[in-house]
Amino acid sequence: MDILRFITAGSVDDGKSTLIGRLLYDSKNILIDQLETLEKQSKNKNENGIDLAILTDGLRAEREQGITIDVAYRYFSTPKRKFIIADAPGHIQYTRNMITGASNSQLIVILIDARQGVIEQTRRHSIIASLLKMKNVVVAINKMDLVDYSEEVFNDIKAQYELVAQKLKLENVNYFPISAFHGDNVVSKSKKTDWYGGETLLDFLENVEINRNQENENPRFQVQYVIRPQTDELHDYRGYAGEVISGIYKKGDDITVLPQNIQTKISKIETGGREVDFVLTNQPAVIHIEDDIDISRGDFLVKTNQQPKVENEFEAVVCWLDKKELNEGNKYFIQHKSKTLKAIVKEIEYKIDVNTLEQIPITESIKLNEVVKLRLKTASPLVFDSFEESKSTGNAILIDETSNSTVGAVMIL
Repeated sequence: MDILRFITAGSVDDGKSTLIGRLLYDSKNILIDQLETLEKQSKNKNENGIDLAILTDGLRAEREQGITIDVAYRYFSTPKRKFIIADAPGHIQYTRNMITGASNSQLIVILIDARQGVIEQTRRHSIIASLLKMKNVVVAINKMDLVDYSEEVFNDIKAQYELVAQKLKLENVNYFPISAFHGDNVVSKSKKTDWYGGETLLDFLENVEINRNQENENPRFQVQYVIRPQTDELHDYRGYAGEVISGIYKKGDDITVLPQNIQTKISKIETGGREVDFVLTNQPAVIHIEDDIDISRGDFLVKTNQQPKVENEFEAVVCWLDKKELNEGNKYFIQHKSKTLKAIVKEIEYKIDVNTLEQIPITESIKLNEVVKLRLKTASPLVFDSFEESKSTGNAILIDETSNSTVGAVMIL
């Protein structure tokens, strides 16, 4: 079974946590002891006697205030697919949480209160989806029960959002009239929206296409560990262990070791303790090569005819995650999967207004939650693809040299 990672986003009280609770509850992914606890703690009870939002609002402060503060991850499965859901905060001061949760998601569910229509928060979350190159967008028009399941209201909000999607060039946008509180069109079709001829939200999530054709993906493999046992039985054994980030690797492939730029061939591939002819995306593997080359943790093995960029200076969009301000000339570590390098901020070009995508000139230091375009220089070359080409090899983090705290989420351009 494949896994769909998706994030829910919306304004405060749009019903994100309730929607996730409904998906878990109606798909029978809640244990009996969890139900008993829910019934005791519930204040805003539905017809089943429980408050579904409590399933994801795990922090005490969240429950007391009725808001989501941190990104909460929930897992559930159906016979067709497994799911990892990120429930992100709607408040503007938690922009960093939203971007962090969305960076690994394949789909975003944007909730809109049917009574409010498209508001500033809707546009802001849509802009973040655009910034993060989200391939699939679901617009869940929630609380349809509070507008008498009006087809006119649904169509009006859909028309409002279509203008936003067109401006941001969002593709694959799908619309659903739902009531998370009552369960309409979430897991089961609702008789109250007989004018709606589409599928339920869960049906869509189960069947939406998320896997690209692996044959067309640029093969990327980063070494996580060099296996050199040096025992009598395995005297000449040298393997390079890691996970196939993307594409397919086959025995006999011509590959290039980067950043050294040395060409060789794959002599053997192992996975799960046995020799195989090929490995695919997300599979762990040990790759053996024909030549003795000095290869270390963080180096890439790529197909010779499908190479990424190798640069020590590049542009990136960065979401600033730290209370300490960002300035030109600051030095950090940049961690790109298993590779860590020293980096310096060469230039901060402009701030990006996450409400409008407007480019704002730099007049002061960059503060927590702000998004900027900047130029980074690393101590030695970095192997990467652009974030638009590959989220996996196009993202990184900045780490403070003294505290070891993660201070920036990096999308390489």
